[in-house]
Amino acid sequence: MKRTVIALLLVAVAALAAVAQQFEDYFDGRTLRLDYIFAGNNRDQQIFFEQAYCTPCWAGRKSRLADVPLKGNGQIQVKDHATGQVLFVHTFSTLFQEWQATEEATRVNRAFAASYNVPMPKQPVDVTVSLIDFHGKVVGSMTHTVDPSDILIRQLGDNGIPYHYVWKGKTVETQNLASQDEPGKRNYEPTQGPLDGEPDITQCIDLAIVAEGYTRAQMGKFYADCQRVVDALFAHEPFTSLKNRFNVVAVAAESLTSGPSVPHLGRWSATPVGTHYDTFYSDRYLMTQDIHRLYDVLSGVPFEHIIVLVNSDTYGGGGIYNQLTVTTSDHPTFHQVLVHEFGHAYAGLGDEYFYDDGYETMYPADTEPWEPNLTTLVDFQSKWADMLPKGTPVPTPPDPKVPNYRKITNDKEQRLLDAATQRVGVFEGGGYQSKGVYRPAQECRMKINEVTNFCPVCSRAIQRITDFYTSH
Repeated sequence: MKRTVIALLLVAVAALAAVAQQFEDYFDGRTLRLDYIFAGNNRDQQIFFEQAYCTPCWAGRKSRLADVPLKGNGQIQVKDHATGQVLFVHTFSTLFQEWQATEEATRVNRAFAASYNVPMPKQPVDVTVSLIDFHGKVVGSMTHTVDPSDILIRQLGDNGIPYHYVWKGKTVETQNLASQDEPGKRNYEPTQGPLDGEPDITQCIDLAIVAEGYTRAQMGKFYADCQRVVDALFAHEPFTSLKNRFNVVAVAAESLTSGPSVPHLGRWSATPVGTHYDTFYSDRYLMTQDIHRLYDVLSGVPFEHIIVLVNSDTYGGGGIYNQLTVTTSDHPTFHQVLVHEFGHAYAGLGDEYFYDDGYETMYPADTEPWEPNLTTLVDFQSKWADMLPKGTPVPTPPDPKVPNYRKITNDKEQRLLDAATQRVGVFEGGGYQSKGVYRPAQECRMKINEVTNFCPVCSRAIQRITDFYTSH
């Protein structure tokens, strides 16, 4: 028995060494930032390469480099130029593709900025960027070669913007916190607060919170608001149990004026990344179109995910998968909106509400959505069929005993509403459509703000994507 255990451990150690060696074979530990422009209308799209940058360290994954946890609405693929071997793949969604579903896109051509980080290669690579439509088909693609010796790759370092870690899930000095009880997985001992020492950016997910609409005099408020972000995010399972797999850094980018731009009030503010309400002419859609500026702000910070924290008490925000989360600091629903929007940006969760006023159907009946918490039943077996209690009808009728979230009057009704988040079924209505799209729970954090919890399907999706990035 002992020999078997030792043999298994040796195999696991060898596998880990092989993974590390593979990364070191092709990448040098720095980050290659690639800036693009996506342009077009609701029928056509074009991709333009703008600029390459290099930053000192790589904060992303070093294993499973050619795998992806979710398909997304776009992909960036890095291949070795000499052999054609796929070295790295990253998926994403974009504001451009959201805009393509609007009425404006039927009559206007527009351009949107995008930036992506990939590991810096040691040898020339071919980079292919692809955009995918609502039917899951590639509708735009562009390939270009990047030579790491290119003298026009701009070198970036510390940009002078202060940053401060408000949470360190793990530090270089606390490697002994990792448990080897389960080969291929890392378990973390709980900690009581930010750890001393340098954050371990190789084994944790690095989340950057960027100040937006905070003047120099308001930076004390910004840091306090960042602590509220940490408290809110990790108050929800499964994030509570996963807290020590995250580092959270606050980036104190100063604004000349307080607060974001509000076009419908004629107010335009001088802020670091140019967020504004009225995105796509929707009052509450608070977003930035200038991702290049956002990455400039973060040039000296190791990061994988971004929260732009906007100094405002007005409801608003948004989340785009593997791009960014935007949320306001002082609206009464800050806590709920933050967690909902981060569910989009981090775990690729889809909206489970519906209102049937979209200009274009984002989830056509002949295509299975890539979002883990939505289905059109085209390929339900790939979603949460394994979590469905035996005998559950498909579609699942709503439970009439669950109270209307708009009419909650007492704690008993709230408990009934919260309990509805834990009953897994196949409920019609989701992805902005009342018909043909199905969600896994009658109520969930991805549907309404009035419940505390994610449903079991969304919780599993968050757990799985965290395991993908942190379990080797």
